[in-house]
Amino acid sequence: MSTDSTIIEVNNLVRRFGDRAVLDDISFNVHRGETLVIMGGSGCGKSTLLRHMIGSMKPTSGSVRIFGEEITAMKERQVERVRLRLGMLFQSGALLASLTVDENVALPLVQHTKKSPDEIEQIVKRKLEMVGLTGFEDLKPDEISGGMKKRVGLARALALDPELLFSDEPTSGLDPIMTAVVDQLTLKLAQGTHMTAVVVSHDMTSAFRIATRMIMLGHGSIVAQGTPDEIRNSSNPEVQQFIHGEPDGPIPLNLSQEEHKDHQHVRPRPFLGARFRFHHKRP
Repeated sequence: MSTDSTIIEVNNLVRRFGDRAVLDDISFNVHRGETLVIMGGSGCGKSTLLRHMIGSMKPTSGSVRIFGEEITAMKERQVERVRLRLGMLFQSGALLASLTVDENVALPLVQHTKKSPDEIEQIVKRKLEMVGLTGFEDLKPDEISGGMKKRVGLARALALDPELLFSDEPTSGLDPIMTAVVDQLTLKLAQGTHMTAVVVSHDMTSAFRIATRMIMLGHGSIVAQGTPDEIRNSSNPEVQQFIHGEPDGPIPLNLSQEEHKDHQHVRPRPFLGARFRFHHKRP
């Protein structure tokens, strides 16, 4: 059973696509006020896990509880009620191109509250000040930089003052300075408002900068978890290879078919079968 300090409980979560287990018996808790970073290589299941945690995907088996409520069996309308307590920063920013910056930030307030236009305007102004974008209200997304789009996305994610913030690769595609800016905003929010955050990332500089706890995924399972210091000092060679970005180690880059058939990530198909999927149509 959930306690007041436990925001998310993931228990024995399994998600299969055919014979492939993308998530295989995943269990962990997220506690109030912490910033949990979920990391791992491309295709390891990070974003799939995040989608299960926000209720946009249903597991093959297992459970996810948020704020003490089981969401895996909920209908969409019930999940939407829980999501009003969440903020979500998407990898691309996911801004609506036809709306201005302030209209994008205002969108959750317009859709989910009965606040007056004046109240919404004041909230939007505060959120944009929070992310350092005062004066950009009337610009469209294609008129601002990638880093600014991420900050607008963050302002929108914070519009309803969520208790829990999810971020999917928040620093992807950003230069080191803008990455530090976004990380500083995340830290400021976590420390200033005691907001709980779950961040999916493969940016190790960013991850170690913001995390209070870390989980590394691999082969569909949790390879390691602990504080940043515990992860940094882990004796697991997969962890060390990943956090140092080393090309050689237990995490393979290229596999022969003989190696591939025993690898846990993917079941190979014979190339003969694949050849017929790429045949040329006759005129």
